[in-house]
Order: sequence, then structure tokens, then C-alpha cells
Amino acid sequence: MWADDAAFMKQQPGFISTQLHRGTAGSTTFVNVAVWESAQALGRAFGSPEFQARAALYPGSTVAAPHVFTKVAVPGICTA
Repeated sequence: MWADDAAFMKQQPGFISTQLHRGTAGSTTFVNVAVWESAQALGRAFGSPEFQARAALYPGSTVAAPHVFTKVAVPGICTA
């Protein structure tokens, strides 16, 4: 399902990239890190009726906790 949703999001204005991460050692936790031009672009895509219909298809056991983050530049370690 995620690949399908990622393909949909890839077509939305403001989308830059996405990467799915899975916890190790048998973890069932997944983290999707998506990069968008702006929080507004993400909001429009996430709020679209088509995406909301897709989200409703996930199993009831699915727990989603969307967050918006800003990169932090740490001199000598991280780049902005």
C-alpha cells in the first residue's frame, strides 16, 4: 500500500522525495520520511479527497502519527 501511496504523492505539486525505513530485529515499525517544498504543499496533498480515500483503506491496526519537521544544521556535522 505504501508504494501505491508514494506513487500518488510523487505526482502532487511540491513533492520532492520519500524514503521508507523499517525498524530492525523484527520490528513492525515503519517510518516514512518525505521531503516537500513546503508544509502547505504537503497539507494540500494529504487533505485531498483522493488521498483521504486511500488512507481509509489501511488496516485498523495501522497507527499513523504525522509530523512536520525542519532540518537542523549542526556546524561540522549536519548540513542544512
